[in-house]
Amino acid sequence: MKDYKAWCFDLDGTVYRGESPIAEAVELIGWLRKEGNRVFFVTNNSALTPSRQADKLERMGIVASPEEIMTSSLATAGFLLEQHGRMDVEMIGEEGLREALEGAGHRIVTEGGEAVVVGIDRQIGYERLASACLSVSAGARFIATNGDRAFPTERGFVPGNGAFAGLIESTTGVRPTVIGKPEVHMLAEISSRHDLRKEEMILVGDNYETDIRAGLRFGIDTLHVDTGVTRTADLAGFNEQPTYQLSTLADWPF
Repeated sequence: MKDYKAWCFDLDGTVYRGESPIAEAVELIGWLRKEGNRVFFVTNNSALTPSRQADKLERMGIVASPEEIMTSSLATAGFLLEQHGRMDVEMIGEEGLREALEGAGHRIVTEGGEAVVVGIDRQIGYERLASACLSVSAGARFIATNGDRAFPTERGFVPGNGAFAGLIESTTGVRPTVIGKPEVHMLAEISSRHDLRKEEMILVGDNYETDIRAGLRFGIDTLHVDTGVTRTADLAGFNEQPTYQLSTLADWPF
C-alpha cells in the first residue's frame, strides 16, 4: 500500500450514515491529518453548502474547511457557467444548490428557465416536478447534480437525486447531463485547484457505480470500503477493480 498526498473521501456511506459518523473513518481521517496528508471530501449530495457540510463534519469530530469540500452543486454551477455562461435556471434543490448557482452568477427562476437543474429536495411537491417536466419538454437543458437513485442513512436507504431526475426523464424522454460522480468534474477541480498530480491522489468510497467509477475514469487509485451501497462480495461482477478493497477503514495500516 503506497503513500498518497491527497485523500478524497466520499461522505454518505463512507464517512457517515445520515447523522451517524462511521468511527473507523473518523479515526483514519484524524491520523491522516496528523501525518500531514491533505484530505478532501467529494460528495454527490447537493443539499448542504460547503460551510454547513464542514459544520456537520465538525460535529462528528472531523476538522474540515469549506475549501476542502467539493460538492456536486459547486461542480454543476461551474459546468453551466463554463459551457453556457450565466443562465436563467429553474432549480429543484436545497440551500447548497441555490448558493452555488447564485454564486456563479446564474439567476433562479420558477418557470421557463433556460436550464432545469435537479438536486436533492426533501420538500419537493408535484407542481414543481410538473413545471420542471414542462420546461424540459419545451427545450430547456436538463442537468442533474448527480445520478444517485438512493443513498444510505441511519434508517436505511432512501431516495436520492437520481430518483427525481429519473421521474423527469421518464416523463419527458430526455436524459439529463449528470455532473456528479461517476463523472470526473469534481476530482478534476480538486486536482487543478490544489496542483495535485493523479499519482498523488486516492479516492475512498462505498459505491462502486459512483465513487469507484469516478476514480477509475479520472485515472487515480481507488479504495472501496464495505460500509455503504456496494458490498465487497459484489465487486467481482465488475470488469475493473478498485486498487484496494477493505471491510472497514480500520483495516488500512496506520
